[in-house]
Amino acid sequence: MMQPPIRLTVNGRIHDVTAERQTPLLYVLRNDLGLNGPKYGCGLGECGTCTVLIDGAAARSCVIPVSGCTGRDIVTLEGLGTSDKPDVVQQAFIDEQAAQCGYCLNSMIMTTKALLAINPQPTEQEALAALRYNLCRCGTHVEILRAVMRASSQLAEARD
Repeated sequence: MMQPPIRLTVNGRIHDVTAERQTPLLYVLRNDLGLNGPKYGCGLGECGTCTVLIDGAAARSCVIPVSGCTGRDIVTLEGLGTSDKPDVVQQAFIDEQAAQCGYCLNSMIMTTKALLAINPQPTEQEALAALRYNLCRCGTHVEILRAVMRASSQLAEARD
């Protein structure tokens, strides 16, 4: 028997998808909706490369069943900004050249976005604590931290 479509709100758009209820959200985002910001990394929710925002909070989409996402606001990296007008966090990562291989970029940007939404002016220690469970294989930690602090300061300037 065919299951009814699952309605998702992703990047401000409503999508009706046909998937098994336990299918990881990541698979639906990538395979059904063609969104490539969140990546498949470990498949266990430990590396962070699949991070999305669900109702503003950073969440590991590889371990969240798609059925648990109905009625929730999902934002992927593509939903933050565009190549012509990147989000302030994306621009800070560009300005600080905070990527080498790009493996961790999605997780670092999405986690930073969630952090700055609840703590717009974190200390370096608070930023490091928020990012501690995001695996970076290249060692661009210094640049990533600078990007977080740059985004924080630019948001503060915009508020003033």
